[in-house]
Amino acid sequence: MRWKTTMPGRRRGLVAAIAAVAAALETATAVAGVGTAATTPAALGGNWYGAAPYVMPFDNDPPDLGPVMSATGQKTFQLAFILAPSGGGCRPTWDGTQDVSSDTQAASVIAGIRAAGGDVTVSAGGYNGTKLGQACGDPSSTAAAYQQVIGKYALKAIDLDLEEPEYENSAAIHNEIGAAKILQQNNPGLYVSITTAGTTGGEGTGWFGKQLLAEAKSQGFTPANYAIMPFDGGFGGSAAQISALEGFHTTLMSTFGWDATTAYAHEGVSMMNGRSDSGEIFTQSDFQAVLDYVTSHKLSRYTFWSVNRDRQCSPPDNNGRTSGTCSSVAQSAWDFTRYTAKFGASPTVPIPTPTPPAPGSCSAPAWSASAVYTGGNLVTYASHTWQARWWTQGETPGKADVWADQGPCG
Repeated sequence: MRWKTTMPGRRRGLVAAIAAVAAALETATAVAGVGTAATTPAALGGNWYGAAPYVMPFDNDPPDLGPVMSATGQKTFQLAFILAPSGGGCRPTWDGTQDVSSDTQAASVIAGIRAAGGDVTVSAGGYNGTKLGQACGDPSSTAAAYQQVIGKYALKAIDLDLEEPEYENSAAIHNEIGAAKILQQNNPGLYVSITTAGTTGGEGTGWFGKQLLAEAKSQGFTPANYAIMPFDGGFGGSAAQISALEGFHTTLMSTFGWDATTAYAHEGVSMMNGRSDSGEIFTQSDFQAVLDYVTSHKLSRYTFWSVNRDRQCSPPDNNGRTSGTCSSVAQSAWDFTRYTAKFGASPTVPIPTPTPPAPGSCSAPAWSASAVYTGGNLVTYASHTWQARWWTQGETPGKADVWADQGPCG
């Protein structure tokens, strides 16, 4: 899983990731009169938050993301990972060591991406370290820790990477899912994604992954999507990955009672480029095959681990070892990021945009907690008109990101 291959060489190369944007940032902050953490995110639509590939901004020779954006057209990145402090405590840190509250380095990287017209989502969890769901006592304190991250970086999106060993801890998963629901309620429009392990079995994820889904159902929580990681489990290329996605699709339908379209719209995939931890090989053709599947079935997330690895090893060591800084397959720089850029630039789950009622008119029917709504439906609630982004039931407008505020009426 993630971060196993990325432990050696920690804290290398952050200066390189920041240097190219430092001058622009100095000018931008001088004009705005605010710190980098307050930089306003770009207005991005479509699939861009679902297309954000993972980047470790502190470790594994982080690339300068400005040239990556220019070379590929990629607009979003997923920065990893937010953890509890390695020494204990319920507060957010980068990699367990860098306090978010005092951070300036990641903030500078984020501001540089935004200055180039992009944005970020931040991922919490991963394979190593102590997770906030384990360290915090309950969902509310877990959410409060994550809220510090959202506030610090003015985030529009956040990812919870819930995998082993954390997802084997039912109390921790209860805290994480509960926190995600609170964040969704307290930050209208926040894009929340959940990432978990994939398996080659017919259900797409294992017993603990299914328990995670059951916990979400019991709490009435619906994220933008659930993505599985079909690697490090005996996956023989894209055919096995697609099979796992079909199995996971069936699991989503049976767990939540969704129809096929709704399940696909809440499903995603997070891959690993090149040689995985367990020696699987995923080439550019595998990424293209999965992209074809994702777009044809209208999944809402397509990402990979990681941009740090999206370059050929030097000297070439194709297929010989797994590295946190190169792919171990033959490639040109940023080949795999070009696939996420394609996905982000070509939305596969368009949101219907019917004309809302004229201002001053509450002509849409009143929202009902028992009614079922699908994407594009309009309702009236609290003297505002709201538009459903996707299937929903029992989720209050203004408290869940499924509802888009169309403005006041009446």
